[in-house]
Amino acid sequence: MLLTSIIIYLAITVGIGVWSTRLVKSSNDFVLAGRSLPLFLSASALFATWFGSETIFGASSVYLEDGLQGVIEDPFGGALCLILFGIFYLRPMYRMGVLTIGDVFKRIFGRRIEFFASVFMIPAYFGYVAAQLVALSLVLGSITDLSLTEGILISSGIVVFYTFLGGMWAISITDFIQTTMIVIGLLWVAIMIAEEAGGISEIISKSPPESFQFFPDSNPISWINYFGAWIIIGLGSIPSQDIYQRVMSSKSEKVAVQSTYLAGGFYLTFGLLPLFIALGAKVLYPELYLENQQMLLPTMILAHGGLPVQIVFFGALISAIMSTTSSGLLAPAAIISENLIKPYYGEKLKDKSLLWILRANIVFVAIIATVIATMESNIYDLVAGASILMLVSLFVPLTAGLYWKKANSTGALLAMIVGMLAYLIADQFELTIQSHIIGLIFSILAMIIGSYAFPVRTITNNELS
Repeated sequence: MLLTSIIIYLAITVGIGVWSTRLVKSSNDFVLAGRSLPLFLSASALFATWFGSETIFGASSVYLEDGLQGVIEDPFGGALCLILFGIFYLRPMYRMGVLTIGDVFKRIFGRRIEFFASVFMIPAYFGYVAAQLVALSLVLGSITDLSLTEGILISSGIVVFYTFLGGMWAISITDFIQTTMIVIGLLWVAIMIAEEAGGISEIISKSPPESFQFFPDSNPISWINYFGAWIIIGLGSIPSQDIYQRVMSSKSEKVAVQSTYLAGGFYLTFGLLPLFIALGAKVLYPELYLENQQMLLPTMILAHGGLPVQIVFFGALISAIMSTTSSGLLAPAAIISENLIKPYYGEKLKDKSLLWILRANIVFVAIIATVIATMESNIYDLVAGASILMLVSLFVPLTAGLYWKKANSTGALLAMIVGMLAYLIADQFELTIQSHIIGLIFSILAMIIGSYAFPVRTITNNELS
């Protein structure tokens, strides 16, 4: 019965993708849903941005090992990213009226930086999508006899199909349904766990003290690395296409801003539920915790939850992960199509042709992500790695380009290259300070030095005459 319910749910999702095709008339419809989403669709789409494998599987297992300090990156950093985006980044970018964040870089710094920003951004999504495919495979494997690889292939096929057809319209509509399922499922399971344990106070009393330690020790290195955990997603996901396309799909600037605040609040609130559920499951069923920490929640539900709870919980799991996967596929596909392929053809490329290029690139991204998923199965590491790549290369140029008048293309290019190289080199050593912090510092320095050393020369009227 559980498997039948999951199949029905997947069929409905695919059906929505097929129906959404009628709403897609142009590349703008496909990537940004025609900039026409109302508040409830826009907020639910933003809430669902990361509420997938990392939050439910990865963060819950890390939380049981390291407590709250281990999950500062997500959900706390995720909520921070949405709120900061709404306060500082949304308005100037929304008013540009462009299709991708690569176009934003072009508006600020020109075509050369558009190209390099796109090249730096795209690889981050391969690992990101791979993490979601691994998570979907784990869920399917827990209720069927599918191997990890078989589950990855089936999961990839399902998500590619409905994203290929409906683009951002399919993502937005399914996100609303999926967000509803997520909230109902997690609340139901959290209440069940609390009742079985004898109340929330019982779970808290039996938990180790570090489970609730939010701030680090007093030494400076701990605080620096604590800051580093906040910025992985908190700052690293700001220059990302998946956030951009969800925010810019809103029907107005006001709706877009409200969506970021609502989604940030929801993300922090409901992002804590998987942590509580995992803590309760560890207290109630320590033998399951020792088997496989990433699969603690689904294993616990299968072993100790009734059929109604199983259907709702696994529906919520699949909802969350599919939403994140579909957005992760569309984001790099849009960047490749709009910022790498379209400039090559110029005005010769018709919008209808661009729409089919977008769809083809969704398949291309899915193939690469599927290969990576079969090679690496640690969900938390896959997602964190994706955000770090954008943090050390793209965050500084985007921020400087929007808010620093002296920022120029040379500084932006140096910030991307030097930040990434510094991170990759530092990551090879066992340092007391996290390597992405070093990468970010070098990116900032390169932006400043490059902009001052190679200032944009202003042509005077005398030179023009």
